[in-house]
Amino acid sequence: TDEWVLNGTKAWITNGGIADVHVVVAAVEPDLKGRGQASFVVPPGTKGLSQGQKYLKHGIRASHTSEVVLDDVRVPGACLLGGKEKLDEKLARAREAQKNPQVRSGKQPAMATFEATRPAVAAQAIGVARAAYEYALQYAQERHAFGKPIIMNQSIAFMLADMITEIDAARLLVHRAAWLASNGKYVNAEGSQSKLKAGRVAVWVTERAIQILG
Repeated sequence: TDEWVLNGTKAWITNGGIADVHVVVAAVEPDLKGRGQASFVVPPGTKGLSQGQKYLKHGIRASHTSEVVLDDVRVPGACLLGGKEKLDEKLARAREAQKNPQVRSGKQPAMATFEATRPAVAAQAIGVARAAYEYALQYAQERHAFGKPIIMNQSIAFMLADMITEIDAARLLVHRAAWLASNGKYVNAEGSQSKLKAGRVAVWVTERAIQILG
């Protein structure tokens, strides 16, 4: 019969296990690594698909994030996104590229989608960092110690200067990534770069905001 059998566990999946329809990216030819993957639509009520552990996150808790467990999940061939013919062509290109690095095997659609959406997550991190900075700045201007606002102390002022500098640097990476995504001009991993930098900055800035607030 024309069907595929999916096995494995996916981690950190938005609406994992509770969505009516799941789209699963699976390895169909492991030797080709990332190039040997295909995407499948798993219809509602398909046996073998279940929710694993639900993650307890520090934030964005309204977004259900969990594992998805696939145990002999059987889907018909019609559930292969793009169809078998296109998959065979893609795998053939990937095999040729593996033998000959000069040959391009094309982009991975799933990763291209992730890359284009990562600036949006980075923008959330920038918002967190900026809110922490603005709160700490106002506090430093209003909080008095030894007869003067604590912002008059170099250790506080320099910390705030470093915070806003990191925020602005991360924001520029996000602006660049968003523009590249909207114009289809990604060259490397600019979306991932913006998410990586903005996420680190959000943690770094909020830690220093806590220090300023004592």
